[in-house]
Amino acid sequence: MDKNQLGVQYMQEGKWEEAAKIFNEVIEENPQDAIAYINFGNVLSAVGDDEKALKFYEKAIQLDENAAAAYYSAGNIYFSNEKFETAKDMFEHAMKKGLHSSDNYFMLGLTLVQLDQGKFALPYLQRSVELNEEDAEACFQYGLCLAQLELIDEAIVQLEKCLKLDAEHSDAYYNLGVSYAFKEDAKKALAMFEKALEIQPDHLLAGYAKKLIEKGQ
Repeated sequence: MDKNQLGVQYMQEGKWEEAAKIFNEVIEENPQDAIAYINFGNVLSAVGDDEKALKFYEKAIQLDENAAAAYYSAGNIYFSNEKFETAKDMFEHAMKKGLHSSDNYFMLGLTLVQLDQGKFALPYLQRSVELNEEDAEACFQYGLCLAQLELIDEAIVQLEKCLKLDAEHSDAYYNLGVSYAFKEDAKKALAMFEKALEIQPDHLLAGYAKKLIEKGQ
């Protein structure tokens, strides 16, 4: 196992100091190793030092302009700091440089949703689900995007898929309820809102929606 792999193993075990030490050694031994800079950046990001992490990703890109993982990791930081335009650019760069992972498609789709570009987000979220059918959150976000574009039947399919993968996803139940209410199926909508509240009793939107349905009956 080389040092980069060992450092990644330490990261997976949550041993951040050991991981940082190893990646630092790699950089000292080989200052041209872009992967070590990406890995060190990921350690810094994991411990909350976003500013320093971005500098390591920038260094990785300077060393290797095709370092797709550096663009992706930088995109995640910009997304979490609500710099969505910059995040979008990073995820798109990662894709152009060959990163066609479900995570990259998912994050690009999510970023476009935040930028109120749901129509553009849709194919990326769809691709994310196609590449990883076991990702409950990807199914949920894809379903949500479909619902926002009033593609209700398709949204229901994805939200139900999400619940097969994660039976405790209260927001999926809530949005299924909204979808059934949109289709004027009050009985199914009420059942979904009740299920959301059973899982999360303080789900304000589900509580409000339940009262509205009950008033209308």
